[in-house]
Amino acid sequence: MATSAPDLHVNAVVDPKQVIAARDIVNQIYIDDRVKDYIVDVVWATRDPAAYNLRLEGLVRYGASPRATIYLALGARAHAFLNGRGYVTPQDVKSIGPDVLRHRIIVSYEAEAEAVTSETIVEKIFAGLPVP
Repeated sequence: MATSAPDLHVNAVVDPKQVIAARDIVNQIYIDDRVKDYIVDVVWATRDPAAYNLRLEGLVRYGASPRATIYLALGARAHAFLNGRGYVTPQDVKSIGPDVLRHRIIVSYEAEAEAVTSETIVEKIFAGLPVP
């Protein structure tokens, strides 16, 4: 019995010019200074949770680098764009925060022993920080 090769023809959904135009629009999405400060606080809370009154003592070995603020802001802008808004809300930051931060946080051996993951740390940070 012979089999035929599958049809692998693919139709383009967008062209490269549309992707570049969308990227330019995303870069223009407005972020209020209070939301920018919130992003900075989220990232710094991964490095020094006690400064934010978060009970994560001994659970974080290495927090996110300052570069994470850039990608958290960019991701929040993209999330706002995909939701049809020209501005970023704190919920945009919370929505993409786990995806941006989970691989940037190294948990301690104590956290691993207690089955605490970097995603759990991110959830606790977002739950514990005041939203602007």
